[in-house]
Amino acid sequence: MAELHDLGLSEYEEQTYRSLLDTGPTTAKELSQNSGVPMGRIYDVLNDLEGSGLVRSQSASRPKKYVAVEPSTALDRLLAERTRELETRQEQYESIADELRAELDPAEPRGETFWTAAVGREETANLLVERLGTADEEVVSVLSAQTPQLFDMDRHGTELLDALVDALDRGAAVRLLLRREVVPELPPEIGVRYRDSLTDHDRFEVRTVPELSGTFTLIDGVETVVEVPHPLDRAATFGVVDLTDGEFAASVREAFRPRWQRAEPLSF
Repeated sequence: MAELHDLGLSEYEEQTYRSLLDTGPTTAKELSQNSGVPMGRIYDVLNDLEGSGLVRSQSASRPKKYVAVEPSTALDRLLAERTRELETRQEQYESIADELRAELDPAEPRGETFWTAAVGREETANLLVERLGTADEEVVSVLSAQTPQLFDMDRHGTELLDALVDALDRGAAVRLLLRREVVPELPPEIGVRYRDSLTDHDRFEVRTVPELSGTFTLIDGVETVVEVPHPLDRAATFGVVDLTDGEFAASVREAFRPRWQRAEPLSF
C-alpha cells in the first residue's frame, strides 16, 4: 500500500497531514491530540509542511489555525520535489562517472589469451556495446546473419550505432562489411543518420557483398567478438564469444581483407 512516506514525508508529517484532512481547520494543540504527534514536535512539523506547500495557516486567528492543502495539489508538489531531487542526484552521479572515466584506465593487454561469452540476443547486444566502448584504434565488423537472430536491431540498433560513433570520437577507424540482404532489415532511423552524418566521415566506411559467411567484430586488432551458430539450427544464433588473442585476431583480419576489397560501398 502506498504511503505519503514513499513521497518523502516523515511519519509525523504524514500523521499530521492526514489528521488535517479529517478535521479541517484546527489549532496545533487540537491537531496534536487528534494526530498523536507530541505537542513538543507539532509546531516544527507544521512549519515543515507549510514550507513544502502542503499546509496553509491562518495567522490572523488566535490561536493560529492550520488547514491541509487539497490532496491532488499536495501530491503534485511532493512529486515535483522528488523529481527535482532525482535530477540533482542524476547530475551528481554523471559528474562522478565522468571523473572516474578519466581515472579508471584498464591495464594494457600483456599478450595473454582471455575469453568470455554471452548467450541470447539481449546479452549479445549488451556485450557488443560494452566491448565497442573500449575501441580507440579500429573497429572492423562483419554482419552476415539476419539481424533478428543475432540481436533485436529495432531495440539495440541505435545503441550499437551510438557505440560506433563514440569510437569514432575517440579517434578509431570503423569499417563495416554487410551482406547485402541485411541492409533492408536495418531500422529507417539508422539509414537516415548514416546519410545525414556518417557518409562523409573520413574514418567511417560501410561496404556490402552479395554473399558472406560469419559474423564478427574485431576491436583494436587484438579482440574478436564472434557469432556462435545454434548447434541445432545453423541459420540461428546461439550467442557470441569475446576472445582477446592477438594472433587469432590477426588471422581473422587477413581473411577479412580480400572480402573488403571485393565489396561495394553502401548506398541506402
